[in-house]
Amino acid sequence: MKASRLMAQAAVVATAVLALVGCSSGSSESGAATSGSDASASGAQSGGAGVSLVASTNVWGDIASQIGGDSVTVTSIISDPDKDPHEYQADSRTQLALADAAVVVENGGGYDDFVDTMLSAAKSRATVINAVDVSGFAATQGDELNEHVWYDYPTVTKVAQSIEQALSAADPANASTFKTNLDTFTTKVAGLEKAAADVKATAAGKGAAITEPVPLYLLDAMGLENKTPEAFSEAIEQETDVPATVLDETLKLFSDHQVDVLVYNEQTTGPQTEAVLKAAHDSGTPVVPVQETLPANTDYISWQQKIIDEISAALSK
Repeated sequence: MKASRLMAQAAVVATAVLALVGCSSGSSESGAATSGSDASASGAQSGGAGVSLVASTNVWGDIASQIGGDSVTVTSIISDPDKDPHEYQADSRTQLALADAAVVVENGGGYDDFVDTMLSAAKSRATVINAVDVSGFAATQGDELNEHVWYDYPTVTKVAQSIEQALSAADPANASTFKTNLDTFTTKVAGLEKAAADVKATAAGKGAAITEPVPLYLLDAMGLENKTPEAFSEAIEQETDVPATVLDETLKLFSDHQVDVLVYNEQTTGPQTEAVLKAAHDSGTPVVPVQETLPANTDYISWQQKIIDEISAALSK
């Protein structure tokens, strides 16, 4: 998580919490905003009545919707595909939505710390599912944790199972429906795992470049070797200047044809990432964009399959 962004989030969360001191966590208003792409103002809601579930991003929100179906009302806090999720500023609407939730799905790993802060302020009794905790990566990766665990399909399956268990506990009458929906969803995720393995069978060992570590779990599953200097991707993620020598080393990946594809986070741009994109285009290296939030008019499975297909096609050029 970018340190400067964490500080900004903390300040805004503190303001929102102070503004809501005295508000009851049992308010009759759900706080769940109407559907929309302006996450900083509203967030996106889907599903029907029944259990109220709040997800920190629309990635986890979509997965929860596929499991909950019409028996669950899902509110996704961060849902704007045109904005960097790290820049999200929590507000009083976020606090109210979280206060009324029976189930909360957060990413964890420093990605959305405002969720825990606001849940604590609201004295929430919600069942909280932390995707990074569920993944187990925090214990094995230490300070180098890659928090973008929705690109790791085994983790997605585990989180989906946790969501099904939480929903079934909150609404036992619909438990069989949640289980059926879970089975359907996890079968589709298994299809994504197979698609990634199919790419690995023909492309293992090929070089890849990134701007940020967003897609690394998927690239690892495809057997691709990330050749980007760690100092480059770390500086981009931390919003600090890339040292000139590191930038030169990164650009040479393309001019020297050391990589077969550039997979970049299109939600975070700047002069240095633009320089990398230009170097890729100038060298004829295929470029595949990825995102941190779910693009409009799609679902998790379709979104991930599209990325896999685009990387596969790029590697075939």
